[in-house]
Amino acid sequence: MISKRTSRRGFIKKAFGSALVSAAMPTVLLGHDKRNVVELKATPLQKKTYAANDRVNVAVIGMGIMGYNNSETTVQIPGVKLIAACDLYTGRLDHAREVYGKDLFTTKNYKEILDRKDIDAVIIATSDHWHDRISIEAMNKGKHVYCEKPMVHHLEEGEAVIAAQKKTGKVFQVGSQRVSSIVTLKAKEVFESKIIGDLILVETWNDRQGPNGAWQYSIPTDAQSGAVDWENFVGDAPKVAYDPVRFFRWRNYQDYGTGMAGDLFVHLFSALHTITSSKGPNRIYASGGLRYYKDGRDVPDIMTSIHDYAASDKHSAFNLQMRVNFVDGNHGGERLRLVGSDGIITVGWSSVKVDRSTTPKAPGYGGWDSFNTFTVAQQKDYEKWYKENYPTDKPKMIEPGMEFKEPEHYSANIDHHLSFYNGIREGKPIVEDALFSLRAAGPALASNKSYFEKKIINWDPENAKLI
Repeated sequence: MISKRTSRRGFIKKAFGSALVSAAMPTVLLGHDKRNVVELKATPLQKKTYAANDRVNVAVIGMGIMGYNNSETTVQIPGVKLIAACDLYTGRLDHAREVYGKDLFTTKNYKEILDRKDIDAVIIATSDHWHDRISIEAMNKGKHVYCEKPMVHHLEEGEAVIAAQKKTGKVFQVGSQRVSSIVTLKAKEVFESKIIGDLILVETWNDRQGPNGAWQYSIPTDAQSGAVDWENFVGDAPKVAYDPVRFFRWRNYQDYGTGMAGDLFVHLFSALHTITSSKGPNRIYASGGLRYYKDGRDVPDIMTSIHDYAASDKHSAFNLQMRVNFVDGNHGGERLRLVGSDGIITVGWSSVKVDRSTTPKAPGYGGWDSFNTFTVAQQKDYEKWYKENYPTDKPKMIEPGMEFKEPEHYSANIDHHLSFYNGIREGKPIVEDALFSLRAAGPALASNKSYFEKKIINWDPENAKLI
């Protein structure tokens, strides 16, 4: 078995070369004033030309914000052609033809997309309450599926999506792009090196300030009932009269969305589980409230949660503190911090930082300590006892901070879509498949359950289901 010390030294050597390894010996002292920065290497897209028969024809179902974002990304992948788009608002279909050409097939009926034999794959970027149904229908129709997160709207829907993937053998990937990011993968390498010792605590947050960040999206002036297919939007949700606010700002309503947890918690779970190879927590409690955006929404605008992770062969037992705040007077921000016994890994969208601070084995004495309350005679006796039991160690190195940064113009979105098409073309394994995605969406949706029901939720991370 490789020791933690050997593993840590091996990682430092691999990351920075032999010069820093020699400096990593415990007799050397270095300061924290300078951070060693390394630019990560990204694999460039291969400019390969594909014949028409080898091309992957893709359609997007749901041309809202993420629909257009995914379209813009996916057309950059060599050998991929966008040939169809579906949305329930006429204006978005008209705009799709403005962007992608008049030959683009458009429809308000997603079944017309699934029935076409010339479509190989679909990107599902609808409201959350349609994810499971369209995903299952698409795979049963022989289509590969890229589905936006969260994979499902309700916890009980996950098993059917997993079963459909297994039955059809189709490539299925969920769209949390951090799973494929070179930053996340470097963080995974750093974590597995044991450089921060035992994982004790994870702190993560994704805060925003401003109406758009809180889902108060623009509503077009032509959003009349004739421009929107409201009945097909509602689907299996409770029947209510047409409301353009509910259509264009669906994330604010439990009938169609999954709130903060489904939109943002799931990103954080996906990244954390990728880095730690964890299957998820086993105990969940969430709290929060609707503090500022009293605009008719029925989901909170601040949510915090606590998650207990049991020990596994990949990590020690640890606790997770998670937060999303839409009323952050500090301009918002996002971080994922893994706190270990010997250091911290801080993961952002564009870089991962490592700082080391080894927990001392000897307890020490003096300072803010009961030692100073002893009699003078007892202090002398204690000092003698202490030195006999804790002999002076050699000077320990304080390692400089390390930072790994993505290169300029790098896109995790591109890498995530490339992973999807590599799965289709070459049969490469998909990391964020249906089971992984339920293990990320499950704790997020269980956080909602805890919040609304005001109770602790027990979760089975192995089988991705409630206990």
